[in-house]
Amino acid sequence: MNPAPRPAPACSLRDADEATLVTAARAQDEAAVRELVRRLNPRLFRVARGILDTNAEAEDAVQDAYLAAFTRLDQFRGEARFSTWLVRITINAARMRARAARPHEEYDTVLERDAADSAVVIFPGNGFEGSEAALGRTQISTMLEAAVAGLPAELRLVFLLHEAEGLGVLAIARTLSLNPITVRTRLFRARKRLRAGLEVRLRGGFETVFPFDGARCTQMADRVIADLRRKNFFGK
Repeated sequence: MNPAPRPAPACSLRDADEATLVTAARAQDEAAVRELVRRLNPRLFRVARGILDTNAEAEDAVQDAYLAAFTRLDQFRGEARFSTWLVRITINAARMRARAARPHEEYDTVLERDAADSAVVIFPGNGFEGSEAALGRTQISTMLEAAVAGLPAELRLVFLLHEAEGLGVLAIARTLSLNPITVRTRLFRARKRLRAGLEVRLRGGFETVFPFDGARCTQMADRVIADLRRKNFFGK
């Protein structure tokens, strides 16, 4: 009888590509699952936060998505990247939570009123006197988060996928099953709601918006592993 495959050392998993980690996860390698969660946490959290209004709701949606994905790995055929597949699962999980919280609100409806288009997100603080350098990276990120969080969900998600994740219009359209024209319109409206001058000054800072690392990242991995153990994903 062939011995059970031995888990790969954590140090080697850090250097493994995504496909290798997915193969190991299929073999119920806990360390591989943990490494995938660690890598994908920032992207999935931003996606969920683009739909949901609080960090706590977004974390719950990401946890739901991980559990759904890892317990149905047999349904992942590898036609797209695992991360792309998980982004779609996260979007569905977040939308389900959004609909449950606001059952009478249609998520995918964009207000067409001119007044809504002309609204401007107000940045917190006492103005922007002084140079950008004086604000500091942390303060800039905090202000950007507050501004992006103030966008309507249907605009916020498209904006984050484009600015934080670097997806192009066509990729966003495929991911969200939208017409590319709709994606461009939502990007335009999102940018219009943000202060144009500040967006120019702080361009390049959006990759720091809604971070998910450190202890929060580790805790998410711990919760996912615990959920999978309850589902007997890793066997006896």
